[in-house]
Amino acid sequence: MHSSTGVLRQPKAVWATAGASVVAFMGIGLVDPILPSIAKGLEATTSQVSLLFTSYFLITAVAMLLTGFVSSRIGGRRTLLLGLALVVVFAGLSGTSGSVGELVGFRAGWGLGNALFVSTALAVIVGAAAGGSAAAILLYESALGLGMACGPLLGALLGDASWRYPFFGTAFLMAVGFLCITAFLKEQPKPARRTALLDPIRALGHGGLASAATSAFFYNYTFFTVLAFTPFVLNMSPYRSGAVFFAWGVLLAVFSVLVAPRMQARFGSLKVLGGSLVLLAVDVLVLGYGDHTTAVVCTILSGAFIGVNNTVYTELALGVSDAPRPVASAGYNFVRWFAAAAAPFLAPKLEEWTDVHVPFVVAAVTAVLGAVVVAVRREALTEKAEELEVRHATEDGVGVFAN
Repeated sequence: MHSSTGVLRQPKAVWATAGASVVAFMGIGLVDPILPSIAKGLEATTSQVSLLFTSYFLITAVAMLLTGFVSSRIGGRRTLLLGLALVVVFAGLSGTSGSVGELVGFRAGWGLGNALFVSTALAVIVGAAAGGSAAAILLYESALGLGMACGPLLGALLGDASWRYPFFGTAFLMAVGFLCITAFLKEQPKPARRTALLDPIRALGHGGLASAATSAFFYNYTFFTVLAFTPFVLNMSPYRSGAVFFAWGVLLAVFSVLVAPRMQARFGSLKVLGGSLVLLAVDVLVLGYGDHTTAVVCTILSGAFIGVNNTVYTELALGVSDAPRPVASAGYNFVRWFAAAAAPFLAPKLEEWTDVHVPFVVAAVTAVLGAVVVAVRREALTEKAEELEVRHATEDGVGVFAN
């Protein structure tokens, strides 16, 4: 699945979509280094500013029910362009915000656009790529890792002058992506069957997919506690915070694309996932109780575990269910993104109610719960995997990817 054969020899349409994907994923971590600056600039509390993530991912979760419905009707190219257009508009508006309430609202619109774009990008890349789905998936995962790494860096570089500039910068880059896709990407064939709004919910009736989604829900709570709450704990300048999360993103990319597949081949996916979740729990716990230097090191190190987890969860979600790949992945994403919305809101609240250590204790517990689900539901997560891997290899219609 992760062979690099043919990855670099791709048509312009693939590179245009992959490049826009990098910018789309940059938008997730873009605000990380500037969260304290936004709080200061808009006279907002930590919990209020954390709603930037909550509104973004709450809309993203709900939008997962819409993306397959939309793309199966208007086609992949138009869905990508619609998503990009929404991001350009709402990212630009975010930079003009006069209050934290406005910014939270604009981030919600941004989340809708990003959901439409990201959910369709892999299927479009697979449809247009040379070298089969293995090369396309590797390219997509590389775009994800690169975007997650560069987002905080861009946020730091532009945000050092003003917290507004990263939003304008993203709007500009996504506008470039819009033009590139308009110029280079031809319309992709629509799937034979249109996706109904409730198809992803029905897909969760499969025990294996429901187990993967439940485990990923707990894991995502941990993931986004690190991403959204840690910048306040580190309390560094935008440049320093950007450097920390750039290093974090580099580890995420390297372990997702290069290390995880090798570990899976040697030890098996479920052992790798369970072990990585437990190590992430330990790392987050040490992050919460260590001194400042320890917190920085543990934040960066968490990128390695998150990279491994992302890759394994992707393959579980796309391989365990008997539903079509886009539908299964939409159901999986619908569940897990709710945790991404909850963590940025609850972590600062937990700190207000108790102390700064408790949010990390809760995050460590949720990572362990994710591992427990994997262990208890091992049989459900492995059934039909080999049989479905062959079927899914030919089933790359427009839809939603797990990452």
